Amino acid sequence: MTSGSALQRERAREAALARAVEEGLLGPGSPLVGLLDVDGVLAAVDALHEAFEGPATVQHTFAAKACGLVPVLRLLREAGMGCEVASPGELEQALAAGFTPDRLVFDSPAKTVGELEFALEHGIAINLDNFQELERVDRLLAGREPSGPVGLRVNPQVGAGAIGAMSTATATSKFGVALRDPGAVDAVIDAFSRHPWLNRLHAHVGSQGCPLPLIARGVSVAYELAERINDRLGHARITGLDIGGGLPVNFDSEDDRPTYADYVAELREAAPGLFDGRYVLVTEFGRSLLAKSGTIGSLVEYTKSAGGRRIAVTHAGAQVATRTVFMPDAWPLRVGVFDAAGRPKEGPLQVVDIAGPCCFAGDLTATARELPAVAPGDVVALYDTGAYYFSSHFSYNSLPRPAVYGYRTDAAGQVRLATIREAQSVREVVEESGLSHAEALVALWADGTERGARVEVAG
Repeated sequence: MTSGSALQRERAREAALARAVEEGLLGPGSPLVGLLDVDGVLAAVDALHEAFEGPATVQHTFAAKACGLVPVLRLLREAGMGCEVASPGELEQALAAGFTPDRLVFDSPAKTVGELEFALEHGIAINLDNFQELERVDRLLAGREPSGPVGLRVNPQVGAGAIGAMSTATATSKFGVALRDPGAVDAVIDAFSRHPWLNRLHAHVGSQGCPLPLIARGVSVAYELAERINDRLGHARITGLDIGGGLPVNFDSEDDRPTYADYVAELREAAPGLFDGRYVLVTEFGRSLLAKSGTIGSLVEYTKSAGGRRIAVTHAGAQVATRTVFMPDAWPLRVGVFDAAGRPKEGPLQVVDIAGPCCFAGDLTATARELPAVAPGDVVALYDTGAYYFSSHFSYNSLPRPAVYGYRTDAAGQVRLATIREAQSVREVVEESGLSHAEALVALWADGTERGARVEVAG
């Protein structure tokens, strides 16, 4: 049974698609577009804050990698979120969106000296990935106190979820200090003993495909280690626990499940003391805040058949749905079909493949789906694409990035749209590909040829 909020989101999405077609934002001149439900995003943020209400102080940060578009980050900032960044680009996007340093968390397994110096100087919270990085920060501090929290990331090694690439607490994960390795726990305790400025632990088990009990078990391991360290040192050295994010998203239906309340209930059972107020908690949710609120709409350019299978050729393929195309079993998407006016199509179902524009055979966003008959000029919508699909563009075939619009609908079904990102022009694609250096290799070749000729004449 679909919840009332999910039905409301579905109706809003249909109205937004129709409005995008009406305004020419989706059609022959603009065959691909991204749409983001602003009210859906804000509802997810509210649900997150509500689930964590209690005596513990909680700083919720948004994982910028999920949608590093400045207007989206700005909306989340205004809604009370902080921001977790994992690269210089994400850091600059967050700063441009108005996040102050005290609302930022910097995670990356490959932070440079310059990046660390910037974070330490500006009071940005840092999670260190390994002991080498820890010693690098100790040298940079040279006896002074950091201006923001500094944590150490640990890998609780509790195992993998259904998608190995999304599981970060496996035995051989590249992230953090592996706690089950011989001597690792003692080394972590010693690190906190020797570095008084180290005051947080960070653990992140994974995201899509990781069940809640697995995530909670990993957080519990970090919590128990924090208790052990504070007990060993005789005071509350660790004052904060960054428990990451990772709430999986239901891509099978419109409903939001599991919920943030489900997640917190699992945490309370696994580590009851986590919420008693002794630790500042930090979260880093991304996909779960945005996925359900996003839609990619594409014009159907052609329809055909091969081997008895119908195929609809669209403009949405691996360039926007990279994970779905290359790992369809792990990242399936729901698909909707709309007519040329943007109205939902009905009628007898047909089995069809939804293909993208990229020049390789596997560029399919859906395979053997039962859908109403698809015709050229129709619109195919890919649902639950608000996270990663808008901002993690794959530049295969030099396809330009599509425009992205945010929308809100009122009680009467009227839609207001706002530009989040303009469509990339073909000219901009060419400029990005080195246009200003077009003669560089020819000149290098000519210079070498001339030198060779001079040597030959001299010989």
